[in-house]
Amino acid sequence: MTRKIVIFGTGGNCVDILDTIHDINASAGEPIYDCIGFLDDDRRLWNQLVAGIPVLGGLSMAPALTDSFFVNGIGSERNFWRKPEIIAQAGIPDDRFETIIHPTASVSRSACLESGVVVLPQVTIASHAHVGRHVIILPNTIISHDDIIGDFTCLAGGVCVSGQVNVGACCYLGSNASIINGVSIGSRSLVGIGSVVLHDVPENTVVVGNPAHFLRHTVEPSV
Repeated sequence: MTRKIVIFGTGGNCVDILDTIHDINASAGEPIYDCIGFLDDDRRLWNQLVAGIPVLGGLSMAPALTDSFFVNGIGSERNFWRKPEIIAQAGIPDDRFETIIHPTASVSRSACLESGVVVLPQVTIASHAHVGRHVIILPNTIISHDDIIGDFTCLAGGVCVSGQVNVGACCYLGSNASIINGVSIGSRSLVGIGSVVLHDVPENTVVVGNPAHFLRHTVEPSV
């Protein structure tokens, strides 16, 4: 039975999620998913088409879509720490969020992926890795053996996480960042593009560079 899917957000990651849904259907040779629309709180987008799919309304509309399942594509380096709050506003339980895995991804049979995970093309998730709820993993990223990736975290394209790394909740690892084995990255932290992390990163911290060094504490808006 084809499962109806609604995507939260309309940005680039959301269109990539839509492409992944199309690729899953093509790989299966049958319609596994039917993406019926996007939800976005930007009223200017309502009733418009994004990549040929309608924007149905805001996130508050989600509970009315009783026969649909959801995928979250909202979250960037500008608001990564707010991802739990954004998802909670929709009032949808975790069991209504679909885990989407691109057909070209390699996921170990011993890895554990929680609800609402998005895995985009050419991702590798190795043995005994644990990927938390609502994590998005962008193309060509490697999650090595025994890694723990916390809930609501985003791994941008080309990230390489070595073995036995613990990444906290609500983190953002920028494109092509590399994390040495065995380190911990505290919750709500950001690793800058191309950074090489050789030591533990405290929570609420932004690190950049090779080797990665402290830049500032995570800045949050007052609203």
